[in-house]
Amino acid sequence: DFQIDTDWRLGFVGRNGRGKTTLLRLLMGEYEYGGRIQASVSFDYFPYPVQNPERMTEEILREICPEAEEWEFMKELFGLKMREDAFWRPFETLSNGERTKALLAALFLKEGNFLLIDEPTNHLDLDAIAWLEEFLINFENTVIVVSHDRYFLNKVCTQIADIDYGKIQLYAGNYDFWYESSQ
Repeated sequence: DFQIDTDWRLGFVGRNGRGKTTLLRLLMGEYEYGGRIQASVSFDYFPYPVQNPERMTEEILREICPEAEEWEFMKELFGLKMREDAFWRPFETLSNGERTKALLAALFLKEGNFLLIDEPTNHLDLDAIAWLEEFLINFENTVIVVSHDRYFLNKVCTQIADIDYGKIQLYAGNYDFWYESSQ
């Protein structure tokens, strides 16, 4: 049992195979489980699974965030230093980094949702990681992040959950605080 406050930026840490991504997928309702998960908000999971990547990037992003206006997508993509034409290209023609940025841009335009973000720094360059850090620091809703990027977790997270063999230990503080406390 554990409860997450609505203003946390929670980082999940633990060795590979200990259940970090599984817990996110349980929150999304993708697996059967015993017990109870209560939430007063909706969850959004990153990375968003893209069906038919030959479709235009615009179509995929509008599917993720149908309420967003074109200018809002452009603003987010610009903030991530993406070329404007990426919005009107087939998704499959984008690099892995561009795909990650595009999906993050759409995810962040969705309002009022609790974000579950799994390994967001994969495929991102240093500028995009810095943008993502700043965005998450200023984000008003709760975020749960799974990452092996210690620097990223240290910069972004206000709480750390150490997951090990089905047990969760919560720490109030960033990655450095968790590391020092868990030794």
